[in-house]
Amino acid sequence: MFSNAARAAGVLILVILAAVAIFLVAEAWPAIDTPTEVLADRIQWIEEGQSLLGYVGPLVFGTVLAALIALLIATPVAIGVALFISHYAPRRLAQVFGYAIDLLAAIPSVVYGLWGALWLMPKVYPVFVWLSEYLGFIPIFAGPVGTPPRTILTAGIVLAVMILPIITAVSREVFLQTPTLHQEAALALGATRWEMVRLAVFPFARSGIISATMLGLGRALGETMAVAMVLSPGLAYSFFILQPGQQQNIAANIALKFPESTSIGVNVLIFTGLVLFVITLVVNMIARWIVSRRAEFSGAN
Repeated sequence: MFSNAARAAGVLILVILAAVAIFLVAEAWPAIDTPTEVLADRIQWIEEGQSLLGYVGPLVFGTVLAALIALLIATPVAIGVALFISHYAPRRLAQVFGYAIDLLAAIPSVVYGLWGALWLMPKVYPVFVWLSEYLGFIPIFAGPVGTPPRTILTAGIVLAVMILPIITAVSREVFLQTPTLHQEAALALGATRWEMVRLAVFPFARSGIISATMLGLGRALGETMAVAMVLSPGLAYSFFILQPGQQQNIAANIALKFPESTSIGVNVLIFTGLVLFVITLVVNMIARWIVSRRAEFSGAN
């Protein structure tokens, strides 16, 4: 009975995934089959002569850019917090930190959006002005800085806080699974605590860290409300992370455009959802490939 139940659960997941893919393709097909000139006539937010891929391209760019900014900010912090909880903090303090990090995962995304819009933006505005003034010769920091700074960098910071508990929780559990004999052997050979972490813990946990990072990336790619509340949307292939009205991500664009869309407009938005579905699938496949390549570093081997 257990074997059949487990098999049925696995098959059910595949069936649901296939059903979602079929639905997205079927609903997006009218938009794919519609000529470019007809799209511009029937949908007001598609420019004259702009193809379907031309409309989706900047959205994909903005989605990936925001997620990468979030990963660059969150991953080092999350690994450091997880390492502190698992190997450095006293037991009681580690429990408090663990509860606090887990609590962050339970906060709704709309609360993060409110926090970013009402508290974070006034705090980061002077920092953005400083970056633009002293590092403006670097293209990504070129001004002018928006007032308020509803930029892709602000959205990336909010996303980084949102994915922080996911990466931290998974990394912490992987660090705690490091075989005790490996750690004691390193210490017995004269290694300091940091050398023990570097030589015994990190090699064992490398695939787990990658998996945690990919989970965080998946959350960042699909986030909707928080990004919609802190980002001034634009449809440009722009690396100017301090300027508003440059980028937009797919999920937030669907949320903002859906209430005013009818017929073919809904099909176009579903097509953008299909693109996001494919991106997420590709990211998970790459993560699985990386983890499988690092399997030889596991403690069991």
